[in-house]
Amino acid sequence: MQLQPIVTTPATVGSVITDDEAGALARTTVNLFKAWNLTDLEACILLGGMSARTWARWKIGARLKEGGIGRIDRDLRTRMAHLMGIHKGLRYLFTEPARGYAWIRKPNAIFGGQSALDLMLRGEIADLAAMREWLDAERGAW
Repeated sequence: MQLQPIVTTPATVGSVITDDEAGALARTTVNLFKAWNLTDLEACILLGGMSARTWARWKIGARLKEGGIGRIDRDLRTRMAHLMGIHKGLRYLFTEPARGYAWIRKPNAIFGGQSALDLMLRGEIADLAAMREWLDAERGAW
């Protein structure tokens, strides 16, 4: 028996988020934050200290389904990707979307009585990544 060469597929982990994808993420993030009932201040913190003026422009652009988003750097793209992963994890855990949206603010014993939002509002990308990883582990993603 002769051995056959193995065809490998390059990993796409850490693939670059294109400008078009970043724009779509921004519009989706606005809608997600509306579902989570976030204040403008909370939204700006989760987005890495975004200015209130930029956040207001994003909300208008999302409502009109067009531009107004501006340049989105790698940090912000990563934050939004984590937020979408958190949303996805919640949608898997809760069959009723409203329960998942409400869960964000509910105190949780596993987080020392704090809510998921309290932890994410510490403002670091690592906080968003940790919440996403926790939700993935909780739903048995891997």
